[in-house]
Amino acid sequence: MSLLADLLSTLIERRAAVGQGADDRPIEDLCRDLLGSRGEVSGYALVAAILDRYDAMDDAGKLAFFRFLNDEMDIDHGAVAAALAAYGDAPSQATYRAFMAAAEPARQELARRLNQVPGATARLVAMRADLLRLIGQDAALAKLDLDFRHLLSSWFNRGFLVLRPITWSSPAKILEDIISYEAVHAIDSWDDLRRRVQPADRRCFAFFHPAMPDEPLIFVEVALTKGVPGSIQAVLAGDRAALDPAQADTATFYSISNCQAGLAGISFGNSLIKQVAEDLSRALPQLETFVTLSPIPGLAAWMQANLVKAQSAAEQRQIAAHYLLNAKRPNGTPLDPVARFHLQNGASVMDIHAGADTSARGQSLSGGAMVNYRYDLGRVADNHEAFVHEAQVIAAPEIVKLAAQPLPDTA
Repeated sequence: MSLLADLLSTLIERRAAVGQGADDRPIEDLCRDLLGSRGEVSGYALVAAILDRYDAMDDAGKLAFFRFLNDEMDIDHGAVAAALAAYGDAPSQATYRAFMAAAEPARQELARRLNQVPGATARLVAMRADLLRLIGQDAALAKLDLDFRHLLSSWFNRGFLVLRPITWSSPAKILEDIISYEAVHAIDSWDDLRRRVQPADRRCFAFFHPAMPDEPLIFVEVALTKGVPGSIQAVLAGDRAALDPAQADTATFYSISNCQAGLAGISFGNSLIKQVAEDLSRALPQLETFVTLSPIPGLAAWMQANLVKAQSAAEQRQIAAHYLLNAKRPNGTPLDPVARFHLQNGASVMDIHAGADTSARGQSLSGGAMVNYRYDLGRVADNHEAFVHEAQVIAAPEIVKLAAQPLPDTA
């Protein structure tokens, strides 16, 4: 498939360069022409010209292009109203088809046509990353982002994703991406990376998409352990003795990182953790527990805002329990973003550890506190439903008891 894609890409490039010649028309005219194009090869040439023209733009040019898509390629409100009225008067396949056509903005069809050449998917993901970076300069572009998100959610749904293990033998480019994209516990060197992917008791898995086969979308790092760990430094220690995987009873997910800024808001983490847990349970049936060792990134800021101080490890643990279970957003969900992620995925709060992260980053975000979220494969569906429909935080009895205690005296 890769060879065919390369041949097709070469054909398109040659057709654009030789058969069509340079096209100096504004990019807006090229887009209008693409929407009116009926010939496949001529369409490919237009796509190549549009994407190349976009890539060459500075931020001002990209912002102007986004405004063009947002304003000129919007829906026709009158046409939508008329089509909806026609469908209401006479519901049929024809009137419904007419309503669907009227209700879809032209920019969605443009994006689909842009995505018809090899390599275009990655370029459209990069285009959305630009949009997210520039959207603060024009709030009206939020509706354009809804279209991008709608299309990318479809193109990158779970059915298209491929789970692949990352090992020391993986291509160098992918290993470099793992180092670059690690967002939780920085990978400081190639030796540091080797310690995370090469020992038999350490695993790393990533989701890939067939249209971006060499670009990880999201990856998770896993430690096979005996018991539930309560220190990230112990997990990452360079001088630790490797554990025979057959002796492990716990799989600890200690880092999960998104790789593509242009896919922000399109969640893969839920599927990734569950798929890895299921695969590991089949490969190592003696594993009894699947947990995370997760940061609590909002804790320190919340403590400062509420004038709360911990004078001991016990107080830090109790404050963290209160924060995770009781500090809420206006919609009733937890204030902490990592808590929201795991609880929505069906995990429960299992345990909290004071002084679990002695790094400068860990100290600044949470005073070093970390939390274990448990993924009980038999209960994740029920936990997910309780959280989504009732904003209920499922937690171990000890954590519930800690969270119910009065906070220490304010500072």
